Amino acid sequence: MKKVGIVMGSDSDLPVVEKAIDTLKEYGVPYEVHVYSAHRTPVQARDFAVHARERGFGVIIAAAGKAAHLAGAMAAGTTLPVIGIPVKSSTLDGLDALLSTVQMPSGMPVATVAIDGAANAALLAVQILSVEDSALADRLDTQREKNVEKILAADIKISEKY
Repeated sequence: MKKVGIVMGSDSDLPVVEKAIDTLKEYGVPYEVHVYSAHRTPVQARDFAVHARERGFGVIIAAAGKAAHLAGAMAAGTTLPVIGIPVKSSTLDGLDALLSTVQMPSGMPVATVAIDGAANAALLAVQILSVEDSALADRLDTQREKNVEKILAADIKISEKY
């Protein structure tokens, strides 16, 4: 199975990123986690992106706040799918990070999840990897079925009460 590379611009992003790590663990997907800044460690960040495919990665998740150029920097260095997580900061409540992540120029796509949406970033990575892994696809299907059951149980409870 291919690995997921998780890169964050600062170790202060770790509380958000941990939700992605937990989700990947739940699905048994191997991952590596690194701190590389698009602006403060551009050489290391580019090296990671350029060599990600040969190092066994299938998807890169990049989390950053404020200017949030990290996902774009990763995408510039690889043709692997890149998923950006805009991280909420005290500045503009993460809107700046969202716009910096989602507004990529033509030819340089970055899939973008909600502000602090690390669990969905990991789920999207799992879905991408499941294209080539039927066991992983089965795990996703099973989880979706559990989600349906949970919502329908809540529906029954609320309907009976009101």
